[in-house]
Order: sequence, then structure tokens, then C-alpha cells
Amino acid sequence: MKQLKHWQDVVNALLGVWVVLSPWALGFQDTRTAMVNAVVVGVALVAAALGAMLVPRAWEEWTECALGAWLMISPWVLGFDALRNPMLAAVFSGLVIVVLALWTLWTDKDYSGWLHGPAH
Repeated sequence: MKQLKHWQDVVNALLGVWVVLSPWALGFQDTRTAMVNAVVVGVALVAAALGAMLVPRAWEEWTECALGAWLMISPWVLGFDALRNPMLAAVFSGLVIVVLALWTLWTDKDYSGWLHGPAH
């Protein structure tokens, strides 16, 4: 059995499940834009995180980072920023997703070589 390379990908997959379920857990399933955004981004996050667990590549971490960044700005772009629950769910979930993806990119020597420059 293949060993898991990054525990952060497991957490991001679980966060993806949370994002998918958040409209019903937090009661904004009737706010179509926020609900559809959560489901689509959550499913994409689960897919990216599973890909990162099965075949780890830096681009999957960058994809997770982009999805988290989109979640953070989506309430303002899509116009549901005045709705407390979907806005807070998107912003805080997105922030945690971005932090975990950047942490992985920063700490994995296979991914961060470009960041730290050539070894001496």
C-alpha cells in the first residue's frame, strides 16, 4: 500500500466534503448561487485532494490553493456577501484550504525547489 505523502490533502478532502454539505448544515440551501458555488467548489476540491493523495504533484496543490482563494472571494464576486452563513462558510473554509495547500507547497522539498533556489 502506498504511503500518504501529505496529511494536508486528507484535511482538504474533508474540507471539500464540508463545503459540499455546508448549505444544508448552515441553512443556506435555498440561496441558489451560494449553494451551487459550495457544491461545485467542494466537489472540485475533493477531486483535487484525492488526486494529490493518489499521485502527488505540485499542480494539485496549486489547484487546491486556487479553489480556496475562489471560495474566499466568491461571496463578493457572486453577490452573497450580505448573507452571513454562506459568506462566513466560504471565507473561513477557503482560508484554511489556502493555508494547507501553501503549507504543503512550502514544506515539500519536491515542490518548493523553485522557491528556495538551488542547493549549495
